[in-house]
Amino acid sequence: MVYFLENIQLKIVMMMARNAMRRLSISWQNGLITSIASATRSLHTTKDNHSCKIIMSPPLVSLDLPDIWSSNSNQYHSIPPQKFSNQQIATVIDGKSIAEDIRSSITSEVRRMKESIGKVPGLAVIVVGQRRDSLIYVRNKIKACEEAGIKSMMTELPDECAEDEVLSALSNFNEDSSIHGILVQLPLPQHLDEGKILNALSLEKDVDGFHPLNMGNLAMRGREPLFIPCTPKGCIELLIRSGVEIIGKNAVVIGKSNIVGLPTSLLLQRHHATVSIVHALTKNLEQITREADIVITAAGVPNLVRGSWLKPGAVVLDVGTFPVDDPGSESGYCLMGDVYYEEAVELVSAITPVPGGVGPMTIAMLLYNTLDSAKRAYDFT
Repeated sequence: MVYFLENIQLKIVMMMARNAMRRLSISWQNGLITSIASATRSLHTTKDNHSCKIIMSPPLVSLDLPDIWSSNSNQYHSIPPQKFSNQQIATVIDGKSIAEDIRSSITSEVRRMKESIGKVPGLAVIVVGQRRDSLIYVRNKIKACEEAGIKSMMTELPDECAEDEVLSALSNFNEDSSIHGILVQLPLPQHLDEGKILNALSLEKDVDGFHPLNMGNLAMRGREPLFIPCTPKGCIELLIRSGVEIIGKNAVVIGKSNIVGLPTSLLLQRHHATVSIVHALTKNLEQITREADIVITAAGVPNLVRGSWLKPGAVVLDVGTFPVDDPGSESGYCLMGDVYYEEAVELVSAITPVPGGVGPMTIAMLLYNTLDSAKRAYDFT
């Protein structure tokens, strides 16, 4: 009899436990978002509140620091080049010529689309502010669209515009079926939430490849992003078309921006390079870079990379474009890259010039992504 009563009591206890667990599970599901937010907030509580501090690791966003490079000299043209004993003549990778070949093929394909279905690709550009380098890029992109037969539209907003104005322009282009690619010219002014704006961009029109889902798929093996960011894609295309082996090579990316540095490092990994990223806070920066077979630099600091940074025979792609006042130039300025070209050209096996290297390829890849998006939208093969 005692055993029978104990058995009944055990069953009652187990039933109560199951009901409690079920209620806890429902409560957890309903409060998941609130719990995550609360856990994140708890990381910023005072040290006295030990009960809320479960882990010591802070939110990743709180670790973000600006990648600000300091320049050794403002007299960019007056730095005398160093001489190196093991001199060789580098192959100049003609990005302009390669880009023209790609753009010619794109123009032919746009013409075929128009003749077959009466449609053409459309690209919209949103530019905020008056950054000189951004305006140069936008002007070149619009001109390239016209030459390829791609429809282009542009919205220009003042530097101090409200975030809602950018989101409104973005929403209009998202809903426009004649627009297949939307480009938000980066970087944006600091008062604008870049992440929020890029999240609002239609994934199917993210021809710059900066949408979090595109970046995430770029990072993961076995995944294919709808679009690969244009500058990194252009860099890889230059390497492949120049016969540069990537698999197994040591590659150094200088700069860790979301625009170039990060996606370039991810793309090089997808091509099986061994990748190091160096940035403004890196120690032994010169030593690390000198070990690289492939150097891709995107710091935006003129003459940052000296000959002493480079291994003889390395391949160098210079993404940096920095406008420097030049009264003798028609435009009043000239563009300089991150690499001290006169020193590097005597050491490396191949190098891109500035201008005429990576820049034209970035535009060619943008046109290609826009065409690809239009083909997908119209189911055109």
